[in-house]
Amino acid sequence: MIRPRLGWSLPRVFAHRCGGALAPENTLAGLRIAARMGVRAVEFDVMLSADGSPWLMHDERLERTSNGSGRVCETRDATLRVLDAGAYQHPAFLGEPVPSLESAALLCRQLGLVANVEIKPAAGFEVLTGEVVARQIREFWAGTELPLVSSFSEDALLAAREVAPELPLGALYERPPDDWLTRVNRVAALSLHCDAEQLDDSVLSRARANGIPVLCYTVNELGAAEALFRRGVMAVFSDRIDCVRDGSEIFLPALAMRQP
Repeated sequence: MIRPRLGWSLPRVFAHRCGGALAPENTLAGLRIAARMGVRAVEFDVMLSADGSPWLMHDERLERTSNGSGRVCETRDATLRVLDAGAYQHPAFLGEPVPSLESAALLCRQLGLVANVEIKPAAGFEVLTGEVVARQIREFWAGTELPLVSSFSEDALLAAREVAPELPLGALYERPPDDWLTRVNRVAALSLHCDAEQLDDSVLSRARANGIPVLCYTVNELGAAEALFRRGVMAVFSDRIDCVRDGSEIFLPALAMRQP
């Protein structure tokens, strides 16, 4: 399988779950705050509802980040639309809605934000989530720079690749397994993502030799980010975008040389 041939600019810092610690996670308020802080890239999680629609949500259940209850995959769109996803963070965010992928895409485009969309499938919905998210990304980002699409689920990434071969994909792990390069090649991923504390220099060296950018989460101190950049990490995801900011970016040209 051949990786996308389109060039892609890789920002150095992504606001984790939209606005990091400065806003309710996975909300439009987070996107606005990230843009206001001068961060040009955001990461957010997407999961399907009972109606098969993609919504910004990290957990399989609603309780932690909204006033709802139950599993996201068992909740209808009509219910998700009226939930409050802001009050748990601070009264100032009272009434902040759970965003659909469409509303997040529209705002990212309006604000000029580069996105990393993490496919977060509920158990048993890996393939369907990958297919739906890829299809909607192709529609909502038509005519502009596509978002980077990552997931812990290889099945979701393969499904996304099948629907939209042009998508830049990121293979996501806590700690890269011994066969990570085989897995990255299997999905024709552009990048390797992992926990900063689980990154081994041997992985970095092998990634560099194969032209694979390494991105690390969750990096909340400027010194830690700078140390990772010196080691060869290309980008970081941060909750503390008030501390970890870098306006530079790396342009990744055509990747035709990286064929498994």
